Formats: sequence, C-alpha cells, structure tokens
Amino acid sequence: MELTVSDLVTLVHGRLIQGDPDLVLRSFDALRECGPDGLSFFGNELYQKDFEGTRAGAVLVGGNVKNGPSSAALVEVDDPVLAFDLVVRRFGAPEIPFQPGVHPTAVIGQGVQFDPAKVSIGPYACLADGVVLGEGTRLGAFVSLGQYVHLGRDCRLHDHVSVREGCRLGNRVVLQGGAVIGADGYGYQFKDGRHQPIRQAGIVILEDDVEVGANSTIDRARFGATVIGEGTKIDNLVQVGHNVVTGKHCLIVALCGLSGSSKLGNYVTMAAQGGVAGHVSVGDGAILGGRVGVISNLDGGETYFGYPAKTLKEWGRQQVYAKKVPKLLQRVAELEAKLESLEARLAGRAQSGE
Repeated sequence: MELTVSDLVTLVHGRLIQGDPDLVLRSFDALRECGPDGLSFFGNELYQKDFEGTRAGAVLVGGNVKNGPSSAALVEVDDPVLAFDLVVRRFGAPEIPFQPGVHPTAVIGQGVQFDPAKVSIGPYACLADGVVLGEGTRLGAFVSLGQYVHLGRDCRLHDHVSVREGCRLGNRVVLQGGAVIGADGYGYQFKDGRHQPIRQAGIVILEDDVEVGANSTIDRARFGATVIGEGTKIDNLVQVGHNVVTGKHCLIVALCGLSGSSKLGNYVTMAAQGGVAGHVSVGDGAILGGRVGVISNLDGGETYFGYPAKTLKEWGRQQVYAKKVPKLLQRVAELEAKLESLEARLAGRAQSGE
C-alpha cells in the first residue's frame, strides 16, 4: 500500500477537513497500533480515547468529530467503517480467486446438476443424488450436501459444512466452517416412560445473502420449513431450533439460542448469549441485549435487557432499585434492632409494675 491522503480522499469519496494532502500512507491498522504513515478509522464513540491519542497519519471519521488528534489528517466520510473496508479490500491481502473445477476426490451422486466450468468443488466434498448448484458457487473441502439440496448462485460453503437433505439455499449464501444446516430438530414425546423421537420431516430455507458463522446449527423443521430471512447474519456457535422463522436483515450474535417455532421480525438484533423461548415472537427492529431471556412476545422498536426481558427503561429502573437494596436491608436491620430494644424495655417495665 502506498497512496497519498489526497488519493485516499478520492478513493473513499471523502473530504479532507484537517492535515497534509501530500502525506504518503503505507499501512493501515487500529487507532491504538497505527503509526505516523498509517491509516485508521474512528467509527465508534467507545474508542474516543484511542482516537484522541492515536499516532496515525490519517484517520477516516464521520461528521461532527470532536477532540481529534492535531497530528493526523482527518478525512470525513459518510461511514468510516465502510470506507476503511474499501481501503482494506483494495490494498489488503487478496482473497483466494474463484477457480472453477471439480477435485478428483469429490464424490458426485446421480442426477447432480451443475456446470463444472462455473462452480468449484473442493477435495472430498460429497454431493448426494439430485443436488443442484448455481453458477459461481464454491464448496470447500469435506463439504457434505444431502439428497436434493439446492444452492443458488455465488454461494460459498467453507470446509466441513454439512447441508442435509432437501434444504434450499438462495443466492450468495455464505456458510463458515463446521456449520450444520438441516440437522433433525429437537422433538420428543414422552410416552410409556421413554422419550419418543418425533419425525422431523421439514427442511431449512436460507434466503439470499444469508451468512452463517462457524459451528452454528440450524435445525430442519418438524414440518414445513425453518426460514432464515434475506440478508440475516448469524455469528459463530448459534443454535436455531426447528420451525424458527427470522425476518430480513437480522443480526444474531455468538452463543444465542432460538427455541423451536420462535419468530423474529425484520431487522432484529440479538446480542451475545441471548435466548428466545419456543413459540415466542419478537417485533420488527427490536434490540435484545446481551444474555437477554425472552419468554413472552415482545413489541418491535424497543431495546430489551435482562431475564425475563424488559424494556431498557424498565430494566434500568430495576438496576437502580437493586443498588439500593443493601442500604435498605441495613436500615431494616437497624429498625428491627431498635424495635427489639424497645420491646425489651417495655417488657422490663411491665415486670417491674411501672
């Protein structure tokens, strides 16, 4: 990487609000680690101190920046995160190019449909009968696709991904290593002293532009389909139960769990370690904080915390009350002690005939 600040302004469609346009930038890094000839970005107020103390030669910033470093060139852009990503894509390590072809160790079933000149199938991948692959799709090593799985265009399945029979993926779906799509849902009926398994005969549908993180699991429906809406991004180690339906463009962060038949609206965000009980719905645009526990239907457009989930306002009020409990307990103990002392004095007077 070697570009001037002036060239950077042109690349990111920004505006130089401070600094030397002729400064040459040779690297990019985080605010804290960046050096005098490096580029960084300030896209979150949580990093205000790092921004103020950075040694970076140039920083991509949003509007209304305050208390910036006087030594850095500041380039204002609409979105510092996306602008920095543009630079990384241009000057960072190149992605592995698409190389069409079928590795000789791949196992291909009968009736599989794909154009070998327009897909890439890696070592030891296994495609069962009736699989369909769209153009531009890439399968990593040891990918397993069950019978009649259908993948759209430009999908990317990394190593050791498993997609079970009948499941359908839209276009540009990305599955990170170890993801399992379409495993049997967790369904049992207790009878005659035993847990009897219930047939899980449905499928999973991942709509266009869905991404699923490493070692996450999305269970097939008992009947019908488990559906992950268009553009939804699922982090690593997330469990999605049978017959769950998510809306479009949801964000589900690591270690979350969605129980069977729960439903998320469009643009719902779940922070890490959150959980939603079965048959519960969350409205459009809701934000669920870390470790939240949803056990009843929630309206959209609100932020929720705690277990059971409460609105941010209610949860905050309860946190304030909780902090007062130790002092309240101390006051109760003091009042009880005074009461016991008073009762003892009154009992003494009664015995003495006063």
